[in-house]
Amino acid sequence: MNDLYSRDALRTAFRHNWFVVARSQDIGTPQAAQLLDQRLVVFRDAGGQARVLDRRCIHRGADLAAGAVSGDALRCPYHGWEFEGSTGRCSRIPALADPARIPVNAAVAAYPVIERFGHVWTCLDEPVFDLPHPPEIADLTLEWRAAAPIPAECGFMAAVENFRDMAHFPFVHGPSMGEVDPVVPDLDVRRDGREVRASYYYPQVAGSDFSGTGDAWMHYHSYAPGIATILYDFGARIGKRYLVDFPSPVSHDRCVIYWAVATDAGFTGGSVDRILEIETKVFDEDTPILEGLVPKEVPLAHEAEEVSSAADLYTLQYRRATKWAVQEITRARQAVAGTAARPRAGH
Repeated sequence: MNDLYSRDALRTAFRHNWFVVARSQDIGTPQAAQLLDQRLVVFRDAGGQARVLDRRCIHRGADLAAGAVSGDALRCPYHGWEFEGSTGRCSRIPALADPARIPVNAAVAAYPVIERFGHVWTCLDEPVFDLPHPPEIADLTLEWRAAAPIPAECGFMAAVENFRDMAHFPFVHGPSMGEVDPVVPDLDVRRDGREVRASYYYPQVAGSDFSGTGDAWMHYHSYAPGIATILYDFGARIGKRYLVDFPSPVSHDRCVIYWAVATDAGFTGGSVDRILEIETKVFDEDTPILEGLVPKEVPLAHEAEEVSSAADLYTLQYRRATKWAVQEITRARQAVAGTAARPRAGH
């Protein structure tokens, strides 16, 4: 079973999961990205559609992220070959007067795109799970701010776990959160497939910008392997704000932490820009700790010894949810492979 969670097996499985590769606001010019060791380019075509292609030009290997948008295509900076954003097919070679002479195999891989939460998401292979619409925000009118991405020398699952971990608050986030009670109460942590939920009452801490708005219920909701959210409910007088975290795996032990904040209409606890400023301090405190972890990624295959306590219940349920997601992806891949291998009637 541990072979299912080896480095190579996880990379293969996670190719069937949606991950962020850029902020929507940044792709007016082509942006370089890397996902699961795959080099990509992200751009917005002339029609406004976000596109994701392989970054290496199939002609002579130039970096397409250094190219330019040309209508619905991306132009290579080396010889001007143009690749359609929707299909990756080469649609123009300036050195050829007759477009019929474009080689039939002149193409780069193109990937599906969804824009949500102010970010561009893609999936390297056929997705097994839909990109979720969290039900807890379905009736909210949210104003969003996408935070500056944080490159981190750690695995993306380690970053997700950190976002779910409440026991580190008083030791890592003293400057931003103040004197937080180190005792983590027994939580009702619920898992359904790849989803994990829990609610945590966070009382106001004197002198803390983080909780200066007042007492709040923090409603945690995760979609393994890579989406974690918190809905802060301060009651009817103040309202709600939202925090989403979706680290993206550059490689096994490196990620980019993409995240965003939002405030509901009528929220009186500060502007969305002020909330972004407060949460940025928290994320900046986390990064040095994450980069010091050994190993740098969650040891799903038990390749490192760990000891957990009752305060780690959410973390442990997240790991179970991630393993469940990997198993479901593996089953789906095997089913597709079995269908492809099955002989057709009459053969």
